[in-house]
Amino acid sequence: MSGGDLLAANAASLEVELDWLAALINARFAAYFAPEGEAAPSDALIEPPALDALTPYTRMLRFYDFGYVERVAIILALAPILRPQLLDVFHTRNSLFDRPFTEFGGRRTDGAFVPTGETLAFVLDGATVESRLRLRQLFGPTHVFRAHQLLAPAPAGIRDPLKTPLVLSEEISSLVLLGEPRRPNFGADFPAQYISTTLTWDDLVLHPGTRRQLDEILAWMEHGDTLLGDWGMAGRLRPGLRCLFYGPPGTGKSMTACLLGAAAGRDVYKIDLSLVVSKYIGETEKNLGRVFEQAENKDWILFFDEADALFGKRSDTRDAHDRYANQETAFLLQRLETFNGVAILASNLRDNIDAAFARRFESVIYFPVPRPEERRLLWERGFPAAAALDEGLDLDSIAQQHPLSGGSIMNVIRYASMEALRRGERQIRADDVRAGIRRELSKERKAV
Repeated sequence: MSGGDLLAANAASLEVELDWLAALINARFAAYFAPEGEAAPSDALIEPPALDALTPYTRMLRFYDFGYVERVAIILALAPILRPQLLDVFHTRNSLFDRPFTEFGGRRTDGAFVPTGETLAFVLDGATVESRLRLRQLFGPTHVFRAHQLLAPAPAGIRDPLKTPLVLSEEISSLVLLGEPRRPNFGADFPAQYISTTLTWDDLVLHPGTRRQLDEILAWMEHGDTLLGDWGMAGRLRPGLRCLFYGPPGTGKSMTACLLGAAAGRDVYKIDLSLVVSKYIGETEKNLGRVFEQAENKDWILFFDEADALFGKRSDTRDAHDRYANQETAFLLQRLETFNGVAILASNLRDNIDAAFARRFESVIYFPVPRPEERRLLWERGFPAAAALDEGLDLDSIAQQHPLSGGSIMNVIRYASMEALRRGERQIRADDVRAGIRRELSKERKAV
């Protein structure tokens, strides 16, 4: 189905669902405002329509296997976006008190009516005490609405769950309406940046032992849910997967995280430590907590580069600052341990990571400096296909003589290629490659 056809089919599904909601609302108002002494219209539930077409909206309904109440809640939350006039009836005022009907719930903003949990209670059965009690669980932390962040967080100051506006989160709203989730905006409220790569596994040259261990991570991402659910291991194994990548800079740790995400169809988010780590007590936990909360149940990969800053060794407690720092580490440990996605911590040295974290990694993978045969592949595959190599450029000799990381090799290739372009040539000269190598060794303070 093409993009245009899918959009049209999704719109048709939503139109049918909105017609059902309109019938529910009309029936509820007719029953609620039936003249005294007259028999009220039928108050029976109006069964939801069968939606056979496979569209973003119907996929979401089937994935979560929503019941009657959840389905009413979802389409009620979509009504202000898709058919706002359907909710105009809730602007009806109580003539006795010259004010809106309290039992309708809702929030009135700039003339628009935004339904709340109380509105849902009214639509379902006129907001009886029993329904108000039952509906509170929809807004609890364990219900799928909150656990999977289907609803936007309640505004500050709202304590009664039923006064929570029925507003879908930006991600699920985009998924339902357009067929693709909207990634969260990078910033102080979400200090993690989406990262990806256009490269493939063929572009990543790793030690065979490292590559085999990565296959174990891929196996977990493909079969982990089956192991925990179908095989009944959820009570014995922790959710999610915690990995430590360690080794010198430029050995492929970040690129590997991106390739794992691409292979498993998962988004990868790199935590920006400059927005997470704070000198103020409690702020680091709060900042990181926002990331974990949004990532829960999303099948994301969280990538912590230079993780030592967050998960480094705890110090001896000499003063209040040390005590709070150790409490912070304990909090991070707990959040990491209960996270049900994949968390990858990257560090130059394994010993820099606190032992309490290290013991809890299901996967610890070393990324060594490439061996000569691996460096030869990196040199060979790294040069632009449009360039010609100088006949005097002996890649075998260079690979043997210079123990550079993959990142350093690419820096040399970049330098030599730019020198060729500056001369207006396609040929990459051996002298430029050697000059680039000297530059890299100088940066690393190694003898040339």
